[in-house]
Amino acid sequence: MKPVPLIILFTHFEIASNQSTKLTDMKIYLDSSALNRIFDDQTQARIYLESAAMLVVFMLIENHLIEVVSSEALDFENRQNPYQDRQEFVNLVLQRATLFQPLDETILRRAQEIEQHFHIKGMDALHLACAEQLAVDVLITCDDRLLKRYKGKLLLANPAHFTIDFLQR
Repeated sequence: MKPVPLIILFTHFEIASNQSTKLTDMKIYLDSSALNRIFDDQTQARIYLESAAMLVVFMLIENHLIEVVSSEALDFENRQNPYQDRQEFVNLVLQRATLFQPLDETILRRAQEIEQHFHIKGMDALHLACAEQLAVDVLITCDDRLLKRYKGKLLLANPAHFTIDFLQR
């Protein structure tokens, strides 16, 4: 039997903070591995921890403490997901995006450069190119290979590390 994913609907939640203003100036890009982490096998400790962290990220977005951005690459990849419920969930998250990056020649060229320089292929290179163009503060991913290989101008973070760093601000 497959474990039921952790899904929590945040209707009202406040984070204790020393700051009186909201931190809406932080823009994040969530790749598909992060967006779908809550649907993965929760019996593995690391996946469970990253899923819990993603629930915090979703709450931060919902409460306008961080901004999520989106791209045509994310939309395309989400449409390829064979699980309708997961597609719908990701669509709900991406509907909160404050910026959207379409795929154009500049993005495609940059994705090719990323492939050549960092040996990062396909959709991952497109996500990085889109996130760079959107000038995000952080790209959140669960992909260890991506975290290790990319040495460009973006900050990449695992959901657990991002959440801990953000909450310690």
